[in-house]
Amino acid sequence: MPETAPQRARIAVFVSGRGSNMAALLYTSRLDDAPYEIALVASNDPGAEALALAEAEGIATFALSHKGMTREAHDAAMEDAARKVGADHIALAGYMRILTPDFVKRWEGRMLNIHPSLLPKYTGLDTHARAIAAGDTHGGVSVHLVTEDLDAGEVLGQIAVAIRPNETAESLAERVRFAEHQLYPRVLARHVARPYDAGWLLDRVRDLALALPQTHERESHGSPGWRVGTEKSGKYFAYFSDQHHGTPHISLLVKCGGMDELEALVEDQPHAYHKPAYYGASGWLGVILNRPGVDWDAVAERLHRSWQAVAPKSAMRSMDAADQF
Repeated sequence: MPETAPQRARIAVFVSGRGSNMAALLYTSRLDDAPYEIALVASNDPGAEALALAEAEGIATFALSHKGMTREAHDAAMEDAARKVGADHIALAGYMRILTPDFVKRWEGRMLNIHPSLLPKYTGLDTHARAIAAGDTHGGVSVHLVTEDLDAGEVLGQIAVAIRPNETAESLAERVRFAEHQLYPRVLARHVARPYDAGWLLDRVRDLALALPQTHERESHGSPGWRVGTEKSGKYFAYFSDQHHGTPHISLLVKCGGMDELEALVEDQPHAYHKPAYYGASGWLGVILNRPGVDWDAVAERLHRSWQAVAPKSAMRSMDAADQF
């Protein structure tokens, strides 16, 4: 049986200095309900204070100076250290290196950074001085996903911090740091727990289903479902099941090629598929979503195949026309 509760995500934290945000992440991870654990603290500076703190707390460390190395070679070494401890995500916490595009692509959606401004304002350095010079009423902090463009990834959370009269960059930075220590652990926890959250999973399935031609959503027996065709005569090709009928699974129900295929998939990959109560007897396959490593391209393909099984000719023509572009 698949696990009914998520394992803690393993986080590699990259640092270059004191590591106060690393410490905030580490101590929050020690709470009973934390959805993540710190598996590694790695730095491009072997003398970084953060390494000593991590070692004192029993956390694995890795240090390699970037001096005299190409950016690609240093990134490869840091990534290798993260992979060796089984890291699921990377959290940049004062890591003063710009990562190579290939590195960033491999960790797309799984690497976070914290930045001391209310993005998209003031990317880069000297954020507090720039906010004060601009006459802003607030500075602040953002946690965002890392992309190839500097400080341009999706913002996952922010806290605004008031700019007082006669504020200096140093005094503002001190208060923003308090906000950083509150924000980063909460955003990281929320982000790593998303693959087990029914609302987040439903949103992903909904986007994939409604991207297919002539589809619409209609509830069926209390569950979200998607039909292809007109509002009156459309046929269901998918349902979303949130732990219904005593099952621990959050799953997508789709039509498959027949009972032989269904039984074979469930037997060969019980971590990924199940035979849903009631629906399974009619040839509906349950694709388990609340588990590690879901291949969303494969989920999209399952939805497409199920859609094809019931789509009217007009919808098929729409799909064929779209494929020409």
